[in-house]
Amino acid sequence: MSTFLKRLLGNIFTESELSKLTSSFDVIGTIVILKIPDTLIDKRHVIAATILDNIKSARSVYMQTSPIIGDYRTRKLELIAGDDNPITFYKEYACRFKVDVEQTYFSPRLSTERFRIASLTSENEVVTNMFAGVGTFSVIICKYRNVKKIYNVDINRAAHELSIYNSRLNKMDEKIECFCGDAKEIVSSSLTGKSNRVLMPLPEKAKYFVKDAVDCLEEGRGVIHFFLHVGADSKKSAIEIGKAETEDAFSEYSHDVQFLHIVREVGPRFYQLVSDVVVKKGN
Repeated sequence: MSTFLKRLLGNIFTESELSKLTSSFDVIGTIVILKIPDTLIDKRHVIAATILDNIKSARSVYMQTSPIIGDYRTRKLELIAGDDNPITFYKEYACRFKVDVEQTYFSPRLSTERFRIASLTSENEVVTNMFAGVGTFSVIICKYRNVKKIYNVDINRAAHELSIYNSRLNKMDEKIECFCGDAKEIVSSSLTGKSNRVLMPLPEKAKYFVKDAVDCLEEGRGVIHFFLHVGADSKKSAIEIGKAETEDAFSEYSHDVQFLHIVREVGPRFYQLVSDVVVKKGN
């Protein structure tokens, strides 16, 4: 948990119990999602009630009971306080998004990264978002850059439908076109050679789609934002490993890793990174 929650529980929990509260929680609109260690499971309702009492926007508190798994990158959740409603509206950089925390993947912790990539995008670019989820990256890019077109792709039908909804909600539907299906098949059938920039926000599997990302680029040239997970003993080592893995993933193409940084720590000695790769010429 955060220092905020430890402070709130300071008069209820022992020092030993407080020391086990190590993970921060996510606030997504009216929903709070947290992880609770096994040793404190019997205190979950106390923790949830404390959150509801002290976070004014919170209406539902869910405990995450599984890792993010599967092609849809979803997780199992258990309601521990409040309304059993996994659908909420979330605001980020003056944009609004409808989110289903059970059926789709969404993380508010990518907020800074979404804006960073938007700030790098030039006017009149065509962008492909290969793993678009509910469309957050794409809407924010459209909000802050006058791009020509963005293609959203996601294999999860629920995420696809929400990406359409969110494009309309933010009045970006004329510029954002959404496809539902496997990214390899969608790129091959509809998106080859159309883009100047490609987003690959699927760190678990992005390396298996590098060829498809390059195929999206007009004349095999453009920028690819390549996300990856790295296990390392330190941030410095994570950067070094991430650079080596990016170079390996793009080894068949003339390219330059223009920028690489750690987006966030997703677990003990486990990091999410992104590489901004300039591809000069595809095969």
